[in-house]
Amino acid sequence: MASGRRCPDCGSTELVEDSHYSQSQLVCSDCGCVVTEGVLTTTFSDEGNLREVTYSRSTGENEQVGRSQQRGLRRVRDLCRVLQLPSTFEDTAVTYYQQAYRHPGIHAARLQKKEVLVGCCVLITCRQHNWPLTMATICALLYADLDVFSGTYMQMVKLLGLDVPSLCLTDLVKTYCSSLKLFQASPSVPAKYVEDKEKMLSRTLQLVELAGETWLVTGRHPLPVITAAAFLAWQSLQPAGRLACSLARFCKLANVDLPSPASSRLQELLAVLLRMAKQLAWLQVLAPDKRSVVKHIGDLLQCRHVLLRKAFREGPAEGEAQEPLQEQEQERGRGAVEVGSGSLAVPAGKRPASPALLLPPCMLKPPKRVCPAPAVSTVTGDEDISDSEIEQYLRTPQEVRDFQRAQAAGQAAMSGPNPP
Repeated sequence: MASGRRCPDCGSTELVEDSHYSQSQLVCSDCGCVVTEGVLTTTFSDEGNLREVTYSRSTGENEQVGRSQQRGLRRVRDLCRVLQLPSTFEDTAVTYYQQAYRHPGIHAARLQKKEVLVGCCVLITCRQHNWPLTMATICALLYADLDVFSGTYMQMVKLLGLDVPSLCLTDLVKTYCSSLKLFQASPSVPAKYVEDKEKMLSRTLQLVELAGETWLVTGRHPLPVITAAAFLAWQSLQPAGRLACSLARFCKLANVDLPSPASSRLQELLAVLLRMAKQLAWLQVLAPDKRSVVKHIGDLLQCRHVLLRKAFREGPAEGEAQEPLQEQEQERGRGAVEVGSGSLAVPAGKRPASPALLLPPCMLKPPKRVCPAPAVSTVTGDEDISDSEIEQYLRTPQEVRDFQRAQAAGQAAMSGPNPP
């Protein structure tokens, strides 16, 4: 019973609290008059005094979620379910979306950025849990522009101060190979193009590691390199019936998109394999080219570390250190005409050509830079000469004395009294 209050109708002090549909009400037990009605939109301090408050001052104002945020949260959950992510990933992605949406730097962004914010939260969650997922996959699901997505992703990581590890290339290769539709015969994939998944995955990993050791992956998007490596691995396992298949047809058979730089990465990989093949004596006789070297990829990968050291040198210091020893050997065998026999013989007194440097492609083929045109300056001879430069034009002592007298007269005229 509430003390100190009376019923406004009968004046009775027998007032009791009655819960009606989860709303606390103060009712007179004598006449049944409802003295006060509970209000759902109250603050904690006002509930004790049973005073009504406006909704803007209530606790419900802070818990309101707008339509745009509700739609974004639904899209985050739907994207996680489409990708078949664990439930813990979904909860983390929802939390990141709520934090990013409330941030002033993102809340005032354009609608296009808010649309891709859903994918950014899912991508950050997958990266933190070492789940192989690429930007291209999410952009394809959201029909988003890759440039806008990458810009929003970097902005979100910077504003929220998140620690996002780099993507593991091995897991990405496994995920990419698992998505290829080349492991079961179907109407769209002939039997001669079907390949064992484990064999193809193993060889693709070896080719990607080779690309990483030869600077083909550094600073580049990994997907085109993986596509080129998977194509070469697929061809090398059964080269007889697959050499005629192009990279575009391979991607069509595997039901994957063809990245635009994949053709360039393929040519770079073939160039590295061809340099390695020239280090094997039995392949020098066959004179392989970029088409036939695919048949020998298995042999080249078995001893790729030795072949890479022979095909490329790490720097000029190695060749310079060997010069004194080679000169001594030349003096010892000066009388001989040739060393060795056969087509691989090296004439005495001549050193075999040193291998090329192992450099990134950006240094081997640097991009062309536009040279700015020099500014055209027209000299007429009437330009003013500053005091700091006039000493360069004084040749004789008489000219120096005349200049000093003229300079002293000018200073005296400036410091003297003004004429009336």
